[in-house]
Amino acid sequence: MRATGINHVSISATDLEASTRFYEEVFGMERIATPVFETPVQWLRVGGLQLHLFLDESGPAPSRHHLGLTIDDFAAAYEAIRARTSDEWGSQLVELPSGQVQLYFRDPAGNLIELNWPDADALDRSRYPELRRLADYVPQTPESERAVLYLDGSLV
Repeated sequence: MRATGINHVSISATDLEASTRFYEEVFGMERIATPVFETPVQWLRVGGLQLHLFLDESGPAPSRHHLGLTIDDFAAAYEAIRARTSDEWGSQLVELPSGQVQLYFRDPAGNLIELNWPDADALDRSRYPELRRLADYVPQTPESERAVLYLDGSLV
């Protein structure tokens, strides 16, 4: 037996409706039919996969657990996040040794979200002054320099 893919990811929401609207408005995710569980939950369509949001008022989201999403328009995603990001949520923009880009920020429930873009060279760096090369502040090994986010060669 072996796993053949990831079906869904489930993350917490301190306000289920606010988090659902955030993912709909920022990423165009779509609410889909959701079973009723003991804890309120909302399922969302993300391409052929699902994001499950569940109500959890027990405390803050884990600081490093995160959800990585591939986006189809970096500029639009960047602007949408910058418009919704407060000092409390923060954000960080990183270029990996592979030239792929990661934009980190926190959603309304404090979950760490990572947006992935395939090619830093396709970006106008003057629009993204906070874009930093990971290798400039964290030493990389020859092995780590070969790491890529897109294993099958598809980029977006």
